[in-house]
This record gives sequence, C-alpha cells and structure tokens, in this order.
Amino acid sequence: MKSSFLFLYFFIVFCNVSCHNQINKNMQEQKNALLCDPEIGLCINPMDTLKNETSTTVESIAKPIKIIYYTDPICSSCWGIEAQLRKLKLEYGKHFEIEYKMGGLLPDWSYNSGGISKPSDVAHHWDEVSVYYDMPIDGDIWLEDPLPSSYPPSIAFKAAQLQDEKKAILFLREIREMVFLKKKNIAKWEHLEEAAKLVELNVVQLKIDYEGRAKEIFNADLQRGKELGVRGFPCLFFMNQTGEREIVYGTKPYEAYENAIKKLLPSVIKEQYSKDWNAVFSTYNSSTAKEFSVLTETNRNEAEKVLNELTSQNKLNKFNTKNGAIWTLSKQ
Repeated sequence: MKSSFLFLYFFIVFCNVSCHNQINKNMQEQKNALLCDPEIGLCINPMDTLKNETSTTVESIAKPIKIIYYTDPICSSCWGIEAQLRKLKLEYGKHFEIEYKMGGLLPDWSYNSGGISKPSDVAHHWDEVSVYYDMPIDGDIWLEDPLPSSYPPSIAFKAAQLQDEKKAILFLREIREMVFLKKKNIAKWEHLEEAAKLVELNVVQLKIDYEGRAKEIFNADLQRGKELGVRGFPCLFFMNQTGEREIVYGTKPYEAYENAIKKLLPSVIKEQYSKDWNAVFSTYNSSTAKEFSVLTETNRNEAEKVLNELTSQNKLNKFNTKNGAIWTLSKQ
C-alpha cells in the first residue's frame, strides 16, 4: 500500500504538465523528463519555462491544414498516440501536412528531481505506462543499457529528414520500436545505423549530417518550441491557411485530433480506407494489437485474436515482449 501511494504521488506531483499555461506553476515547482503522466498523456521537457502565450506566427501552408508535431524518440506518451495518428493520416491525410519537430525530452542525467536521479528510477514507470496506453514498452532498457540522453536519436531523425521526409518518419518508427520493445540504446550510432539501413536511408550521408547540419536544425526545433510555448509531449498545433489554430496536447482519443481538423476545415470529408488486414500491413510496416484494433475498427481482443491467427498461418511475424507484442508481414 505504501509503495503504491508513493508511486501515485510521483505521478501526480512530477508529471502534471501540459502545453498551456493553466498548470505552469506546477511545472515550475517540479520537473522530471521521463515520468510521463498517463492520465493527461504528457512527457515533460525539463529545460524551459512555459510561456503564457504561444506564437502567433502564421506558418506557410501548402495543404488546407498544417500540423506541427512536437515529440521525442523516447516519449512514451508519444508512443501512445501512434494508433490515432496513423488513422488520422488514412482518413484526413489528403487535407493536411505534418511537420515533425524534436523537443529534447532528456538532455542528460545531470539533475535530481523528486528522487529521480538515475535511469533505473524510470524502469518501473515505463512498465506501468505500457499497460495504461496498451502499447508494448519494456522498461528494462533502463536497467540493462540506459540512454544517457534523447538528443542523439533526435539529431539522427533531423539528419534523416534532410534526405527524405517519408523515410525519416519510418526511421523514427524503427528507433521507437528499438527502444520501447527491443531494449536497444538508440543513443548509440550502431542502432541508429541499423534503423537507417532498414528504411533505406543513405547511411554515409546520414552520418555526415548527424555530425553536422542536423545539430543546428535540432537546436532550431528547440528554439521554435520555446516560441510556441511547448513544455510537454506529444503536443500538436493544427493551423489552417487563415492562421486559425487548435492545440491538442497529450495522449487523447482519436476524436480529439479529428475534431481539431473539423474545426479548422468544416467542409472536410474523411476518406474511406480498406480495413482488411493485408491493406493495413501494406500501409504500415508493423502494428501492435491496439493499432490494429483502431485501424480496423474492431474490438481490441478480437483484433489480437486475428493477429495471432494470421501468425499461426505464417502470414505475420510476431515479436513478443514482457508487456505486449508487435506484428510484421511475413517475408515468405
């Protein structure tokens, strides 16, 4: 009972944060980079104070809607909205462009906040949020091969963007699967290189940009985040061509992201897409049970049964972790 109370206390005090100024006081009092609050679905950026107003700069927009998405490769709350974002792209992708920005969740471990001073303090927390978000996350990474910072994978993502935006998004997905499911320290170049090869990036050029231009672009992301008042991840700014804006912060149900688009573009009509399992896996390289459930609009338990049946038929490969599984198309 005492340990449960202490865990709940750490959740409430150190993770109660959002992208707007209503809870600015709480964030200034206690900061911690990796204890993400599943109730509000946010991970904290410990580096900057929240501004009371967000920037009013009108972004250049090619499509009717632009989304600026502030995230981080090791943000567990961001992993929690993968299903929602995937569905949003399928139903409304023709109407919006999305710009991925890195927020710098974990600069280093040179701080002590609320008793969280070393990687092992985070391990149990990741196991807990895995259950809450129904997305596989293995917290043992923080016991076996902990990351010293989230900056290296963030900079690598910016380097990938310099080559190809679509491949960069695939790269981000790969390194997230590496850290959340496969317990790989994605601050190490060997794992970043592996992910780059999997999505067919030019690894030589990636290394050059990783050590050069990408650092400047990453720092520009951090500066832009300050201007926008970003203090938690995920944080999504939706804007239309007239400068109207909606903000969705934290891990929210699908309808929250859908409604943001509808408010800014009332005439929008969502696209219909195939819910067939093969179509889903042809669009996305991998899927968790939750993602498959959301995309096929089937009951969560039924979705997992379908995935396991397809695995038994050798149509899918299943990768198990102690907190869930992920499936990929079989290369038979």
